[in-house]
Amino acid sequence: MSTLLLINPNTSTSVTELMAGVMRPLLGPDVELVTVTARFGASYIASETAYAIAAHAVLDAWASYVAGGGRCDAICIGCFGDPGIAALRESAGVPVMGLAEAALLEAARCGPHGIVTGGAAWKPMLERFAAANGLQQGLQGIHVVEKSGVELMNQPDGGAAEILGALQAAIGPDTAALVIGGAALGGIAKQVAPRVPVAVIDSVQAGARWAAAALGASPSGAMRDAGVRWTGLSGELSTVLAAPG
Repeated sequence: MSTLLLINPNTSTSVTELMAGVMRPLLGPDVELVTVTARFGASYIASETAYAIAAHAVLDAWASYVAGGGRCDAICIGCFGDPGIAALRESAGVPVMGLAEAALLEAARCGPHGIVTGGAAWKPMLERFAAANGLQQGLQGIHVVEKSGVELMNQPDGGAAEILGALQAAIGPDTAALVIGGAALGGIAKQVAPRVPVAVIDSVQAGARWAAAALGASPSGAMRDAGVRWTGLSGELSTVLAAPG
């Protein structure tokens, strides 16, 4: 039995539960999905400040799980923006992926593609993320609706109408795929895809598909800052970072 650790950098347990419900059917019977929700930070990440704090919260959530005796074979960061991904890859010693990277890599295999997500602040944040991680190849644009993902999730239709309109508006002459990005928008693709004439990629499902393929990979070994003294971190994070890789 392999174990996938899903870390929700948002503090909303409802979003954790939504993602878990979307991921589990794609993982198969030999994969245990364990979820951890951030202990501090924003209820839903939709700003630069919330994103910066979420990177710390991701590391803290992982360390709390490990310090409590938890083990995992791969980790998925449940946020479309992947806060803390580089640091967690350095520290965890197992394959790590985020929803944004998983979905954009999948979309790139289709051809020219775009992103539809919720929250106006995400447009420049995702542009920077794509450029910094070499994911801008074939990316035609990032299209946002004003409401955040969790605001859309809480609408009677789960935000399907607004997301559908944004998807249809984002289609260009050669668009091959569109990504619906956002932890709270997991599962919405199946509602809107029949009305969109290009491939529609659900970022949460993309994270699950990555995990299903990655769980057989060999551990890479962790890199730790030997001898560094940490100040002001949680006890669990300080302990885990000080341990040998």
